[in-house]
Formats: sequence, structure tokens, C-alpha cells
Amino acid sequence: MKLENDLLLRTARGEKVERPPVWLMRQAGRILPQYRALRGSLSGFKELVETPPLAAEVTIQPVDELGVDAAIIFSDILVIPEAMGLTYEMVEKKGPWFPKTIESLADVKNLGSGENVIGELQYVFDALAITKKELNGRVPLIGFAGAPWTIFSYMLEGSGSKTFSKARKFLYQEPEAAKLLLEKITDTTIAYLKQKIKSGADIVQVFDSWAGILPPHQYSEFAIPYLRKICEAITEVPVIVFAKGAWFALPELGALDCQVLGVDWNMKVGDLRGKHNIQQVLQGNLDPCMLYASPQVVRSETLQMIAHFGGRHICNLGHGVYPDTPLENVKVFVNTVKGSSYS
Repeated sequence: MKLENDLLLRTARGEKVERPPVWLMRQAGRILPQYRALRGSLSGFKELVETPPLAAEVTIQPVDELGVDAAIIFSDILVIPEAMGLTYEMVEKKGPWFPKTIESLADVKNLGSGENVIGELQYVFDALAITKKELNGRVPLIGFAGAPWTIFSYMLEGSGSKTFSKARKFLYQEPEAAKLLLEKITDTTIAYLKQKIKSGADIVQVFDSWAGILPPHQYSEFAIPYLRKICEAITEVPVIVFAKGAWFALPELGALDCQVLGVDWNMKVGDLRGKHNIQQVLQGNLDPCMLYASPQVVRSETLQMIAHFGGRHICNLGHGVYPDTPLENVKVFVNTVKGSSYS
């Protein structure tokens, strides 16, 4: 099906475009009143994720409400460990929680992986297919997965953490078991993303949300090789890699076989092309808190960001939009980008 708006895909492929495309991480969520209304009628977050027609509905909501240049399928990165055999719960106002965590090599060996387990995630693929049909070519559909290191962190820690010390300790105490687990996560992620593409994803993003908690030498050993394997395996569509806080790994991230590199708000735009010689298209990097400012400031900062990147850029935040962000300011951000142009 021919897309009415293929700006994101043309930009990701490095083609010359009339303006930068815009979408937001976590755009389908609590900033939208229609999402809150639907979410309030359900038993919990997982019911929404695991009910394909509802997941499709909330995926499309920001396209209707905000006019963004892409939809991103509503799901969760933790469906991967669940498919592998480690179930999680989503605790209201606290976040994810795993009743059982990985503690030993035996636990790692007991997990399933790869194409053998992705059948457990048919609800995600069904949501993609429904969304693709209902979008009817309006905008591209983004599929996503968590990066192996980030998924590993949750599987060891059992929840979110300020330090992820259990996961980091495992790297020192059980490095071979850690690498086996990372391999299993990687194989599952590749199979998962490929099936997402078959189900309708036009582009995929890999989120390494906890990249910044590792020292550089460990990120090189326990994260980069697995990101590289994913990027080399996914050849059907463009790949975005977003490693939050990984400023220290920019040369290695720049060497990955991905088309787009997401950057957070702590990274200096001038250094990306200059000092680090990043050749990929860049995505980001407005501070999410900037959207709490006045509409005039949001507009001026957005235009300044566009000017700083100077092309080959996908406008986004440096992380997901915060749930209490004023909706009108989100619209100012989106509309400012849509009203811009490359002269």
C-alpha cells in the first residue's frame, strides 16, 4: 500500500526532504484524554497491550489528535522476557514487576528463545495487522523492541531500579551466563522484529533505555555486540537505535549498521556530526521538560533544535513524553515542526 505520508521513511533512508518528520516516544498514552478514558475502563495495562483491537485504537489516537508523521504500535518491551518464560506484572503507579528473576546459569538455560517462542506474542502481531489496515496508508507504522541489555536488566532486577546493581553484579560474577542470556534475548528480538515487519511495521526502533548505567568497557562487551547482531539481521526496513545516556559509546553506536541513531537531550548536537563523525540520520533530542515551558518557548526551542541539526534529522524528544505534559504544548511542538521547512 502506498503511503500518503512517507516523510519518516524518506528521511530514515537519507533522502532529501522538505522538512523533518516528527513523532514522540510514548505519544500513545496518558497525555491524551481519549487514552485515559479507555485505560480507565480496563482491568490493567496488560489487558490493553494484549487486546489487539484496543492496542490498535490507542496506536492511532495520536495520529488523529496530534497529526504526527508516524504511529508506533502500542505495546511493551517486556513482552519479550514473558515469551521466553519469565512473566511480569504491571503494578499501578509502580511499574513492571517480575515475580521470578534470573539468578543463575540454570535459570538462563531454562528459558526459551528465538522463533520457538514468538508465537506467544501473536497478540502483538495481530495488533500491528489491525493498525496497518485502519491507518490505510496515512502514515508509517513503527515497531519496536527493547535492546538486549535493557531487557537483561529487568530480568535480573525484577523491576525498575536506581542502580540496577543486581544486573550489573551478574556481569562480573557470571559473565558467561550473562552472555548466554543476552544471546537468547537477541535471537528472540530478531525473530520478533522480523515478524513485526511481516505484520505491517514499516520501520523499527530498538530502545536501550538503561544504556547509560554501564561503564564504557562493559557497554562495549555486553551491549554493542548484541545491538550489532540485531542491526545486521534486520535488512527489510530501516532501523533506529536509541541508547539513552550512552554518550560515551557514540563512536561504537555510529559504527552500527542502522539507518537512524536516536540521541537524548544530554548530547551536544555539534559533537555528533563533528567530534564523533556520526553518519546516520539523527533522531531527537528536545528535553521532554521543555514541553512544560510556555508555548512561545516551546516553539522557539523546537525551531532552534531543527536549525542545530541542519537536516538529516527526525524531530523527537530526548526520551518519552512525560504523562502530565500539557497536551497543548505537545501540539505546539508538533505543529512547529510541521510548519518548518528546509530552505
